[in-house]
Amino acid sequence: MPDVPPHAPSKINLKDYQKPSFDVETVHLDIKLFEDYAQVNSTLKMVRQTTGDIVLFGESLELLSIIMNDKALTSEHYQQEDGKLTIYEAPDEVTLDIQVRICPQTNTALEGLYMAGSGDDTMFVTQCEPEGFRKITFYPDRPDVLAIFTTRLEADKRYPTLLANGNLVEAGEVADAPERHYAIWQDPTNKPSYLFACVIADLDVLTDSYTTSEGRDVLLEVYAKSADIDKCDVGMQALKDAMRWDEVNYGRAYDLDRYMIVAVSQFNMGAMENKGLNIFNTACVLSSPETTTDARSFSVKAIIAHEYFHNWTGNRITCRDWFQLCLKEGFTVYRDQSFSADQQSSAVQRIDDVATLRAHQFAEDAGPLAHPVRPESFVEINNFYTTTVYEKGAEIVRMIANTLGPDDFRKGTDEYFRRYDGQAVTVEDFLSALSITDDKIEDFIDWYRQPGTPVVSGSQTYDSAAQTLAITLNQQTRHVKGFDAPKPLPIPVATALFDKDSGAIVAERMLLLDEATQTFVFENVASEPVVSLLRDFSAPVQLNYDYQDADLAFLLKHETNGFNRWQVTQMLVNRILLQSQGAKSSPDVYLEALAQTLPVLADDDAMLAARLLDIPSAQELASAIPQDYDPVLVKEQRDGLYQQVADKLKDQWATLYNDLPMQSYEDSAQARGIRALRNVVLDMALTANVEGAADWAQQQYDNASCMTERFGALKAMVNHQLPKANHYLTDFYKRFQANDLVIDLWFSVQAAADDVTPDVIKSLIAHTDFDWNTPNRVRSVIGAFSSQPTVLWTVEGLKMYTDVIEKLDDANPVLASRLLQVLARWNTLAEPRRQMAHEQLTDLRKNVSSKHVLESLESVLGAANS
Repeated sequence: MPDVPPHAPSKINLKDYQKPSFDVETVHLDIKLFEDYAQVNSTLKMVRQTTGDIVLFGESLELLSIIMNDKALTSEHYQQEDGKLTIYEAPDEVTLDIQVRICPQTNTALEGLYMAGSGDDTMFVTQCEPEGFRKITFYPDRPDVLAIFTTRLEADKRYPTLLANGNLVEAGEVADAPERHYAIWQDPTNKPSYLFACVIADLDVLTDSYTTSEGRDVLLEVYAKSADIDKCDVGMQALKDAMRWDEVNYGRAYDLDRYMIVAVSQFNMGAMENKGLNIFNTACVLSSPETTTDARSFSVKAIIAHEYFHNWTGNRITCRDWFQLCLKEGFTVYRDQSFSADQQSSAVQRIDDVATLRAHQFAEDAGPLAHPVRPESFVEINNFYTTTVYEKGAEIVRMIANTLGPDDFRKGTDEYFRRYDGQAVTVEDFLSALSITDDKIEDFIDWYRQPGTPVVSGSQTYDSAAQTLAITLNQQTRHVKGFDAPKPLPIPVATALFDKDSGAIVAERMLLLDEATQTFVFENVASEPVVSLLRDFSAPVQLNYDYQDADLAFLLKHETNGFNRWQVTQMLVNRILLQSQGAKSSPDVYLEALAQTLPVLADDDAMLAARLLDIPSAQELASAIPQDYDPVLVKEQRDGLYQQVADKLKDQWATLYNDLPMQSYEDSAQARGIRALRNVVLDMALTANVEGAADWAQQQYDNASCMTERFGALKAMVNHQLPKANHYLTDFYKRFQANDLVIDLWFSVQAAADDVTPDVIKSLIAHTDFDWNTPNRVRSVIGAFSSQPTVLWTVEGLKMYTDVIEKLDDANPVLASRLLQVLARWNTLAEPRRQMAHEQLTDLRKNVSSKHVLESLESVLGAANS
């Protein structure tokens, strides 16, 4: 490991958890917003739990006064140091009155209370998860301190919208200041400080209502800028759909009289589930056919549902400590994925979920940032809002649900809600509740403790005389430095046997691989079958089975589940593209099977047909290459296979495209599938140089009925460098100049183009519409650029990228750290890129200071010695 820099932040360990000395029963907040600062007065009623002093956390606060039990404290009664306020010799029952001053107008970190937007669009909003509340006032800012909050907001009347958690109990004009007004909100439920929220703004509101299964009438409100309020209907309908879905599938009804969502343009995360007052990134709530692609619109529905589902899995039952982040996020991601699967093809939803997992989480597990789903230590918890915690955490819940079956899983979740409602709990508590019908479920705890992606390998032996098939499987997980040697995990392997002659399934079984090596025997098997393993991706593992290419091609044609057809297609593609890693496959079998399958499937399920043409991203392919990764070679091989697919089906693209005519917009699974397949076919036709394909792209752009069609055509023209690409880029910009989220697309299509250069990125950053204070805009350029590793991993590309991280290190360290984590696989590069990357990352280390970036950088640089 490299030397630790001086004054490195201390590490927090799970094993060191202790209850706080004092609990908080009630909180009264009075937040007064003024032109260049805000004053926050808090009254905390506290009760001793254990021995010790009162310890409160606070950052970037100007302490004005502390009163304890009506007595003003002087500096001899407390110590303020390193973000902590320690109060000595406190009695067992305490009422603390604390007055601080903060400056949300200059808070660029977008944590705590901060200003978003400017001019007439200015608003003040909070983000308190995980530790932002300490930037509002001094408080025991940890998730196991739950209290009743009453909040008074006061501001100038030019901000008519004053919102906080819970129910509105009073509002009016400030008596001695008629230009100011106030609102008082009370949340009747105990909550940790990370779920606190308030908004001070001038917003319009879309209202609706919902009557719960328990008969409660709930007022639903979605707040946004007046220009965006017409884009809130999709989100509102998704909210009502999610409320009903949770009642039907989990028996969970909403518990307050009001549910509010607020759209914010400057927000580090996607959305935040604050009790009764969700704060959403505009990209995750605003949607309309004209301005939002189908993929983004469907994502809006999923994220709305995700935050709503947190009301029970995260809010009413919350985390004991931040090491348990996966407790709320993994379970809730699984719930929103299940909801989404009910809104469209379940096969396509599973494809989307697994594609994300493989491209991002598998890459994380394969590199120096690998960590357990429940980390054992951290310096900055923001660094652990990762795909491992979220997506892999969801896969663990899915494995448990599949192992138990729907009835017993529902019994387990009912027991979880009954047993722990109103508490802050652990992963062990979760597994304990789910194990009431099967105590082996508690064995899944090792999935939470052990980093790395297991590799399941296997082979089969058929005995024709005994008519038995023996499948031998073994599991192996790489040993991640700093952790105990990996041990066997319980791995459910969904298995089906297909008859080679008829293509019919002759046996189905869920195999539980929970030892290093096991053999499973199927009896009464009349002839040797083709085995389909890991169906519906029953476990988050890599599969290395002794398949012949012909077996995979057979499964592509005969599999009964759409996801499984996609999965075997991906296996074939990976065999072709990763031959340098020992794979030995010719593309001929894959191309022939695809040519036979695609035209038939296009008529039955256009969305699935589009997904069968997926080729793994460069990021996913790189994660499978442990050393001497050459991004240029990988790109050439990937582009070469894409070209072969386009050429193989060249004679079919025109027919397919013409069979997918543009029609008036419809938001249905079938219509979304047609639009997705048309865009893929258009790109394939341009790749194959089909006569007239350039005209198709221009006509699709000109006659588009929605953003999916228009942006699909624009992206194709840019990536294929068509002569009129710049003309259409200019037109796109002029059409949507007033819509920030669409202009994000305009930035991203240029930043992710195949011919992008560092100079193009620099020109985009210099554009008048680029805004360093808006994470969406930064991600639309810098995040998109990172998808082009052949340019990123050059001297100029990496220097430009690390310069961005350095610039953001002070202004927005959360965003800076997440951008840095993209570089984690630098140590697998082939020379001389590896040495170049090491030098630049080492130089970066000298110029950053935030604990967010330093922790990530120490892990990333540690790869050199791991």
